[in-house]
Amino acid sequence: MDFNFTEEQQQLADALRRYLDKNYSFEARRAIVKTPEGVSAAHWNAFVELGLSALPVPEEQGGFNGSTFDMLVVMQELGRALVVEPYWATAVGVEALKLAGSSDADNAALLERVASGEIKLAPAFHEPGARYDLFTLATTAKETGDGFALSGTKSVVQHGAQADYWIVPARLADELAIFVVARDAQGVAVSDYRTIDGQRAATVTFDGAKARRLGKTDAATWEQIADYGTFLLCAEAVGAIDALNHATVEYTKTRQQFGTPIARFQALQHRMADMLIHGEQARSLTYLAAARYSSASPDQRRRAISAAKARVGQAARYVGQQAVQLHGGMGVTDEVAAAHLFKRLAIIETTLGDVDHHLERFASLPGFAQAAA
Repeated sequence: MDFNFTEEQQQLADALRRYLDKNYSFEARRAIVKTPEGVSAAHWNAFVELGLSALPVPEEQGGFNGSTFDMLVVMQELGRALVVEPYWATAVGVEALKLAGSSDADNAALLERVASGEIKLAPAFHEPGARYDLFTLATTAKETGDGFALSGTKSVVQHGAQADYWIVPARLADELAIFVVARDAQGVAVSDYRTIDGQRAATVTFDGAKARRLGKTDAATWEQIADYGTFLLCAEAVGAIDALNHATVEYTKTRQQFGTPIARFQALQHRMADMLIHGEQARSLTYLAAARYSSASPDQRRRAISAAKARVGQAARYVGQQAVQLHGGMGVTDEVAAAHLFKRLAIIETTLGDVDHHLERFASLPGFAQAAA
């Protein structure tokens, strides 16, 4: 299996990295995070001009129909720069519309607006008390004369307050269905806040809010949407791990003890080598997940996604802890990028299932017990 990027993918990565290196410095990011909005409209518009908003959208709706590897390239660079704009949430929302049927007129209209950068989307994965269970839903939907009415609460909706439309699962009688709810719908209350990693999240409460059902979507569709979001998080984490490894090596070249840079100490060199190995193993399984997401059977997709998320979570924790220790007291201060990278990695590790959750999911899939026997 060839995991080398194509020339076009490498050019995209290079262009995005040049923009971020020039315009999205660590200090620039800190300034954005401290604003009331917590995101930058100027940077979002720049991403639109670079074609990022159109990348996952089908060509029929004005997009580039980007593959999972195209999205992997982008998420790695965004993770490396700790970008706080709502790209992940919108990309997952696009996948939901595509799985529901991009040929549907209403879905196609939304996809066209996403591609042009006019609107943003956000999936509402979590409910209070559900932990990582995608199918424990207290939110309900009732059919009305002109659509559906949703009632319930969604918690920790990433960039929920910045979205124009939410992708929301709910119980419709005895089945799970997926709905689209507009930001300006009646019966919606949004509480926006900053998370510990500098991102934005929201609690969204629906009280008879008008909603449109996404085709024949069901529980299996919702699980696939979550797998897509998990894969994108893994790709973002790989970029953040790369940045954290680089920052740690550079810091140890400047910090001195006993009159010499600590990078020369063999014991610390071994630790940094282990950090690099963790990062490369996380990268390998993330690339495999990219290949398996759209080309494998559902069980193979689940296996690859959970394997990647579990290994990425382990790598994120190990690299983050080692980076903080090698930075010393500076490693936990707000002025050092390493602290922010570690916080982001910690949140990624616990989003859409932590290491234990995905190891359990992996072990529950068909064939594991026979292979382990």
